Amino acid sequence: MALRDEQSREDQLRNRIAELPAEQRRVFHGRMARCLKDPDSYAVLNYLFVAGLHHFYLRRWFRGGVNLAVFLAGLACLLTGQWRWGLGLLLLITLIELPALFCSQCIVLRYNNDLAESQLAETGHSQN
Repeated sequence: MALRDEQSREDQLRNRIAELPAEQRRVFHGRMARCLKDPDSYAVLNYLFVAGLHHFYLRRWFRGGVNLAVFLAGLACLLTGQWRWGLGLLLLITLIELPALFCSQCIVLRYNNDLAESQLAETGHSQN
């Protein structure tokens, strides 16, 4: 999805949230405040290219683990003198993760929108 699509979805979610009774809206915002993610934090973690920390930030445990494993394997290869393999693995993980660096706002907005959808569903106000 493009950023505009996610922003439109966010506006629709805001309208649905505004329709909630005051107490449910208070509970909703309390839950969301603890779980919302910041696009800038995600971008900084991705910019560091260290072990897929940005995936762990969004609770993508498997993908973060794969990134961590590839990063550590590349580092181990560099340290053991197999620099071609090491550089290759580090370059591979960098090329795979580079697009996410430039799409961090959309990725985090999608995560936050999905979170809002699930919280609305828990309050019994899922989309019709």
